[in-house]
Amino acid sequence: MDTQTLDTAAVTAFLKDKLPGFDKAIEATKFAGGQSNPTFLLQTNARNYVLRRKPPGQLLKSAHAVDREFRVQKALHGSDVPVAKMHVLCQDPSVIGSDFYVMDHVAGRNFNEPTMDGVNNEDRSAIITDMNRVLAALHEVDIEAVGLSNYGPPGHYLERQVGRWTKQYRASETQNIPSMNSLIERLEADMPEDDGQRTLVHGDYRIDNMIFETEGTRCLAVLDWELSTIGHPYADLASVIMQWQLPAGPQGRGLMGVDRASLGLPSDAEFVGAYCERRGLDRVDRFGFYVAFCFFRMGAIIQGVLKRAIDGNASNPERAMQLGAFVPVFADNGLKALESDQ
Repeated sequence: MDTQTLDTAAVTAFLKDKLPGFDKAIEATKFAGGQSNPTFLLQTNARNYVLRRKPPGQLLKSAHAVDREFRVQKALHGSDVPVAKMHVLCQDPSVIGSDFYVMDHVAGRNFNEPTMDGVNNEDRSAIITDMNRVLAALHEVDIEAVGLSNYGPPGHYLERQVGRWTKQYRASETQNIPSMNSLIERLEADMPEDDGQRTLVHGDYRIDNMIFETEGTRCLAVLDWELSTIGHPYADLASVIMQWQLPAGPQGRGLMGVDRASLGLPSDAEFVGAYCERRGLDRVDRFGFYVAFCFFRMGAIIQGVLKRAIDGNASNPERAMQLGAFVPVFADNGLKALESDQ
């Protein structure tokens, strides 16, 4: 099951009558990222596009929902939440072996780590400020007006998510991790009451899922909407903070131990405070629980990535095996976050 190459002849045959102006793809280059859904740059004589597909092979139920990614980005195009323009969704696996969609290629800067090496302090600060702006705008989207009121089920978002990701984790479990078991038990036992907040959520909001201007600091597109749904906005906010609490460097891609002030980067509290100000909130109650939930969900996700590497259908097998070693780290950090919530 090949996740590294793309049948450009089959893609061209499918798109020629469905994408006005499409010129035969002269090259398809796989992006290094996109652990869940393999993503390719399609270069043509006229312009460039991006194709994102489900991986081939046996997949976990409800995972790799490229149709949902397509729907939410199509709905958000032209809103205050920047996204790439969607073109074509293919749900016929006979074309290339799995569902896929094609969207505009958004040229710009993508930062793999929040330290943004090579960027000056003023631009770092402005980029994070715009990251905060876009997050607040996402949570202010009128889901009824953009046609997404039925994009997620009603009811307690956190309860549903903990249940869902516990099932996904158990389905991809490759070894017993006591700290992960403990984290699941504590999340289930100490769930905050549903406060009724219901917004569009991205599900994996972090700087490496964003494209910024090449010469400026404004966000041009938010990427990777696979986990998006209707849910609780604080989970997205906590997702940013969770990422920052991981070790710095290419593996953890966090800010642990980094002198943020010397780089023009905000503290966790400053970022949360700016978000609250943008949305007219006094504070975020039980924030430690939301951070713990994000550590748990990401641990479950990378456990799935590891399982796919073992099964032979990971998008980037070497990276998948490296990520898999972090599952206990995510579990331990989730337990620490719960302690801070007390």
